[in-house]
This record gives sequence, structure tokens and C-alpha cells, in this order.
Amino acid sequence: MKRPSRPSWMPIDPYIAALLGTVGLAALLPARGTPADVASGASTAAVALLFFLYGARLSTREAMDGLRHWRLHLTVLLCTFAVFPLLGLAAKGLVPYVLTPALYSGLLFLTLVPSTIQSSIAFTSMARGNVPAAICAGSFSSLAGIVLTPLLAAWLLGHSAGGFSADSLLKIVLQLLVPFLAGQFLRRCGERRGRAQRVRQGGGGRRVGGFLSRNKKVLGLVDRGSILLVVYTAFSQGMVAGVWNQVTPARLGALLGVEAVLLAVMLSLTWYGAKKLGFGRADRVAIQFAGSKKSLAAGLPMASVLFGAEASLAVLPLMLFHQMQLMVCAVIAKRRSRDPEAAEARAVDPGTEGVSSRAGSAASRTAAGTAPRSG
Repeated sequence: MKRPSRPSWMPIDPYIAALLGTVGLAALLPARGTPADVASGASTAAVALLFFLYGARLSTREAMDGLRHWRLHLTVLLCTFAVFPLLGLAAKGLVPYVLTPALYSGLLFLTLVPSTIQSSIAFTSMARGNVPAAICAGSFSSLAGIVLTPLLAAWLLGHSAGGFSADSLLKIVLQLLVPFLAGQFLRRCGERRGRAQRVRQGGGGRRVGGFLSRNKKVLGLVDRGSILLVVYTAFSQGMVAGVWNQVTPARLGALLGVEAVLLAVMLSLTWYGAKKLGFGRADRVAIQFAGSKKSLAAGLPMASVLFGAEASLAVLPLMLFHQMQLMVCAVIAKRRSRDPEAAEARAVDPGTEGVSSRAGSAASRTAAGTAPRSG
């Protein structure tokens, strides 16, 4: 697998720079009146399109093929949807002394978001870990997050995320779950037609998968453009509502400190906890990178649905955490690649590196379109 082109000290992700530029545009020129209504409608459609594409790209069959390694996947799911939220709930003691209630809601929402796919694969490959396990773990997390993240947010965040009202649940189903299931249905139909065609003609392919592969660059731009639209709409609403008056530089600094501690705790728990559970080094690498990160691509559109006009503050902790995790995990992955255990594994089985490389290439093809590169 081709390693990330940015060096390990990793300056700001270009996509994060685009997101920050969008935030700046919303601060200078927020949408008001009729333009705001148009932007809101376009944002709603963009969220539905995003989840339709996620469903069409995610291969459920390939994820199910990894069930034989169920202990690893269960460990990652527990880290993502149990340990992370428990740490988020523990941070409530920081309100109002360190974090404002609005920033805490965003921090808690961050802990409920599913794990990443593409960056987990990239860092696992760089660190010479179990790449196929990282693929499956990220896929399971994304599938589970479609249902678990909105339900956990409604339960734990209460009124901030709409609670369990019929309207909020209907909004979740219509904007997130239905488009995702439609994409999955379309992909499965395409796979079945591809198999039937190969049986009849001795060739052919998966129509949906082939179309997505041929147009992944264009669809990637659609993904990123849709998320930028969601961010612009959310931050415009925040500017018009005056929510940014609640945030000071000191509060932002405190938020960064809290997130740094959160990331450090999860990186330590996933690495040393996996060792206590008896996992080998390659599996521990996959668990650490898949179990300690959160998906910006999945979290941003979910927040726009769940928080409405308050989404701008809700997504701020996620945006900051995402950049932090990329920088820290890049450094860790590079160091892991020089571990004595990794060198010993290559010496014992020289073919391991080639297998990892081929698995990484397959990972790229599987996950390239699952989420934006910053995913």
C-alpha cells in the first residue's frame, strides 16, 4: 500500500485546511434569509447523498468475511462505542470550569462517532500490522455507527440532540438510515448481477463496484464538496444565532488539552489492553489505530442532522480531534514500523512485507471511496 505522502510531523491536512476555510467563509459571509433556506435544503440533500454513497461503497460481504477474527472486531467496537463514551461521560465533571456545556456536548458527541476506515488502514499498513483486520474493523464500525451513533447521541445528549422524540428519530431514519440501506441494496443487486453475468459469459464484473472504482475521483469530490456544504450551513446558522459568543480562546485551548488527554488515554488503552487480552503485535497495531480514532466524514453529516442550528459547536471538537489524531498516529505508525518485533517478523518470514503490501493495496481499492481521505 502506498504510504501517506505527508511526513510524520504532518502539517495540517489539506482537507482540514479546506474545512477551516469554509468556517472562515461562514464567519465572514453567513447565509441569511432565503439563501440560508436554500443552503439548508441543499445540506439536507447532501447528507442523504453522502450516506447513499457510503452504503453503495461499503462491501458488507468483505466485512462479513472477517468474522473469523471476531475477538479483534469486538474489541474495536467496544473501544469505539463503550470505552470512548464512558470517557466522554467522565469529562462532564469539567463543566463549567474547563468546558462550556455546548463544547462538552460536542466532546461527548465526538466519543460516539464510528471509527475511520481509510486512515486506520493506512497507518496499520505503515506500522506493519494486520491490514485485513483493520479493513474489517473499520467496516464493522461504520456499519454499526449508522445505527448506534444517532441512538447513543439521542440517549446521552438528550435535548441537545433532539432526544427520543418521534420527529428526531424520523429525521435520523429518513436522512441517514434509508439512503444508506438504499446504497447497500443497490450494491448487492450489482454484485448479484455481476456473479450471474460471470457464470453465463465467463466474465463481467460488478456494475456498481466498477462504476464507483472508475469514478472514485469525481465521487470523492462530491463527498468533500457535500461535507463542506454541511459545514458552511452549520457554521452559518451558528453565526446568525450568535453561538460563537460562547467560545473564547481560553476555552478552545482547554478543549485541545482535554482532547489530547482523551487521545493519549485511548492510544494507551488500545495498545496495552490488547496485549493483556493476548493479541499478537500485528493485531494490536490494528486495534490501536482502528480503536482510537474517530471519523470526521461520518460525524459531520450526522451532527448536522442531530444538532440543527447548534451543529457548529457540536462538530468543532471532532474537527480538532481529527487533525490531532492524524498527526499523532502518523508519528506512532512510523515508530511502530521500526519496532524490534516488526523487524523480527520480517526476518523470520521475508514474505510478510509483500503480503502486507498486497493487502494494503486491496485495502486502498476497498476503502478508497468509503469516505473522504480525511475520513
